[in-house]
Amino acid sequence: MNSMDQKTKRLTMIGMLSAIAFAVMVIGRVPIVLFLKYDPKDVVIVIGGFIFGPLSAFFISLIVSLIEMVTVSDTGFIGCIMNILSTCAFACTAAVIYKKDHTLKGAIIGLVCGVLLMTGIMLLWNYLITPIYLGYPREAVVELLIPAFLPFNLLKGGINSALTLLLYKHVVNTLRKAKLLEESKSAPVKVNNTGIALVSLFVLATGVLLALVLKGMI
Repeated sequence: MNSMDQKTKRLTMIGMLSAIAFAVMVIGRVPIVLFLKYDPKDVVIVIGGFIFGPLSAFFISLIVSLIEMVTVSDTGFIGCIMNILSTCAFACTAAVIYKKDHTLKGAIIGLVCGVLLMTGIMLLWNYLITPIYLGYPREAVVELLIPAFLPFNLLKGGINSALTLLLYKHVVNTLRKAKLLEESKSAPVKVNNTGIALVSLFVLATGVLLALVLKGMI
């Protein structure tokens, strides 16, 4: 396959992943606490980053955030910027680390670092932007950082990381069968898929319980 065909296929895949990310965002949005809503679009974006690299994750995030801003979002330009910051901190960080260490260990380290960086960045930017956006006194926002913004971002990152680990291999295999992705030239690495699934499901269950706590349902 020549370089032009590869570029065309990559652009097609980025467009397809952007459409899927937007669709799951629209369908999967769940209010958690205050104005904060969980949606699973970051799962699609980080999978795109794992496959095509961090720059692709950035472009998918940018495309989806812009489309979201002009369609279903009620937070306007500020919400768009916050979405890009959050998604890129998570997905691009994970993709950079996974690109350097293309193993399960690299993926897990990347996802953990992505969650931590995203959480820290969103605490800072919510502190800076939320008083302007919502008209809250800054002191009131500070009081919400630990009980609301911190657990929400850890919840969001944890669930998206678990879903990524559960779905990534299946997505890659499906794309390869459809001839949309080239076969890996490296030797396959044996991993404990049952262990990954169990840990991911545990993280998901923990995330659901935390979401219910934040919503005041338990």
